[in-house]
Amino acid sequence: MAIRLEKLAVVLGMLFISSQALAHGHHSHGAPMTEIEQKASEGVFDNNNVKDRALTDWDGMWQSVYPYLLSGELDPVFKKKAEKDKSKTAEEIKAYYRKGYATNVDTIGIENGVMEFHTGNQVASCKYDYAGYKILTYTSGKKGVRYLFECKEANSKAPKYVQFSDHIIAPRKSSHFHIFMGNTSQAALLEEMDNWPTYYPYQLKAAAVIDEMLHH
Repeated sequence: MAIRLEKLAVVLGMLFISSQALAHGHHSHGAPMTEIEQKASEGVFDNNNVKDRALTDWDGMWQSVYPYLLSGELDPVFKKKAEKDKSKTAEEIKAYYRKGYATNVDTIGIENGVMEFHTGNQVASCKYDYAGYKILTYTSGKKGVRYLFECKEANSKAPKYVQFSDHIIAPRKSSHFHIFMGNTSQAALLEEMDNWPTYYPYQLKAAAVIDEMLHH
């Protein structure tokens, strides 16, 4: 049931080019966002608009952006954020994201309800069951939704509990996501606010990831 990285990357790359083609003019992915979706992406939404989502919303092969931070390639993103928020320097913002992005999981593959976690040459996989969602209100007053999934295979080395957060509150294909992973409980993961490994499509090069970040 292993997901073949190269095959999937090629297929997804072709699909991405043909159907999602980065749309640099307005940076949309798939159908244009509604006003409700746009506000939700900014952390403002009515709880009644939050809907269940299937794991298929995150299907694909995804790469961690942490290596791009460590290499310095994301520095233009932090510089732009510092220009918008004068209360922090670019280096302070980078330190915040260094803690947030930190992970040893290089890539994540999702297909047919199975998630594969690639750490160096090691691969851990499990079939995940949907466990609902939780709406969180942050200290800033903004809100977010985490979608919960669980691995029930006793012998799997994959995380027992996984939560996705991607600024989307109803069924829609994800264009990037933050993920929370652990083996204690969903409740324990919901307490995690400082470390949120972030993943973008595997086929995107550093320049494309930076471009996406700068325009969102």
